Amino acid sequence: MRKKLVAGNWKMNNDVAESLILAERLKVLSEDFDERIDVLICPPFTSLYSVNDALRTSGIKVGAQNMYFREEGAYTGEISPVMLKSMGIKYVIIGHSERRQYFNETDEDVNKKLKSALKHNIIPILCIGETLKEREGKREKEIIKNQIVRALENIESSDAQKLIIAYEPVWAIGTGINATSRQANEMAMNIRSCISEIYNSRLSDELKILYGGSVKADNAKEILTQSDIDGALVGGASLNAEEFFKIINYAKRGRSLYE
Repeated sequence: MRKKLVAGNWKMNNDVAESLILAERLKVLSEDFDERIDVLICPPFTSLYSVNDALRTSGIKVGAQNMYFREEGAYTGEISPVMLKSMGIKYVIIGHSERRQYFNETDEDVNKKLKSALKHNIIPILCIGETLKEREGKREKEIIKNQIVRALENIESSDAQKLIIAYEPVWAIGTGINATSRQANEMAMNIRSCISEIYNSRLSDELKILYGGSVKADNAKEILTQSDIDGALVGGASLNAEEFFKIINYAKRGRSLYE
């Protein structure tokens, strides 16, 4: 059975002091933690070391929002997988739609980053998703398949089994609009089908698939109880500790401890 994961992407929010306040609040809430679910937060780079250190004795995992594929060199402003590993970081978000949209990341860039993360035993969360125009044109499955195929080019099944895929329809990110539970689950099933074609059905069945896109406490229960969705990649709602933990508890048991 696939273990569920709820990940919080803090994006470009919170300075170091604000990050530590939020981390400490999450640490308190995690005292009732159990082994049924994994919880991950991804602070900005400036807070990564401090937050990881603050949460070291908790059950909360800490990841990065991005990384460059090179190990070192004259790449001003970039962060390497070696740097992440030196801090004990074991997860990284790769190919988020905001990276693709604002920083012109291509599927080729994503592929290089995936290979680099896997080489350094950092678990990548591969983000994929279609635009509103692509969905209205009924091309969403084609778009998603193309993104998966290009991202996983020349990646062996032994490495592919380590990754996590986050389906984030671009039209739902930060808009307050989320895909219906049926739409999200249908796409998760489509992703499994693509993975089965590229690799095999066992890997497809074991793959962890998250949904992201305006996930909040008031819509999380319906989404997180779907058959092929194994958790969520949460944006703005992860900046509020209580709301984030409502989502976590929905993922654990289909209801919230904070109702």
